[in-house]
Amino acid sequence: MTRGAETAGKGGGALVQVRGTRRLSPARRLHIYLLEARFQVVEVLREPAFAIPTLVFPLILYLFFGVIMGTGGPSLAVPTYVLATYGVFGVLGPALFGFGVGLANERDTGVLLLKQTTPMPVGAYLFAKVMAALIFGTAVVLGLFLLASQAAGVALYRWQWFALAGVLLAGVIPFCALGLAVGAWARGRSAVAVVNLVFLPMAMLSGLWLPVYMFPEIMQDIALALPAYHHAQLALKVVAMDAGQSVPLHVAILMAETLVFLAVARLGFRRAGTFALGGK
Repeated sequence: MTRGAETAGKGGGALVQVRGTRRLSPARRLHIYLLEARFQVVEVLREPAFAIPTLVFPLILYLFFGVIMGTGGPSLAVPTYVLATYGVFGVLGPALFGFGVGLANERDTGVLLLKQTTPMPVGAYLFAKVMAALIFGTAVVLGLFLLASQAAGVALYRWQWFALAGVLLAGVIPFCALGLAVGAWARGRSAVAVVNLVFLPMAMLSGLWLPVYMFPEIMQDIALALPAYHHAQLALKVVAMDAGQSVPLHVAILMAETLVFLAVARLGFRRAGTFALGGK
């Protein structure tokens, strides 16, 4: 199989793309996608400074606010409410940090450029990042469900547990798109700080720690523009504790913001000249 290589120097970066003249079979393509996803998960697990806080921090928050402080009265409203919102918080972290920090570091260290010199489809790289975020998000959600049911006494219908898990994990997609946009523009050394500047204020303003109605009116208006707010409202809708807006509204805003994040990421990669978003 012959391959053509194209090299261009723009914006301080070199764009290297290697394309095969023969298309990969579906089975071979699937194997590459799964193999890259496996390597990505193993790589993250070998970074305990990332893996441990990502998995443990949401559980500690729920243990303190949902179990210790939330179960003193006759009502289970608090542990049920924070189960949904901390679930959003739990899937937000792996997506933002996995894409934002991981991608920025891989670009600056040359790992991303090295991957582009191989026949691996660009989609496999993105798929691996999403799968890693999904796996870590699943672990956090299961841990929260265990604490909620066994320690906090939260009782939901079976369909609510499954629906809540599905809604929470579906939020990985827009958050990965946001992380992709951050990683496309941030440098490796500043990526952690930039992601935290996005992550923590958005978590607070979206009502993941305190209900949005407790905020001043201007902060409530800001929340309406944040993806984590709409994701949290969808999760709260499952347990009948949302603010009352319609599901199609939240879904439409999340889809629109996902497309905006992808467009911003594409511009960032074009500027840096190190990644061909949308390639094979």
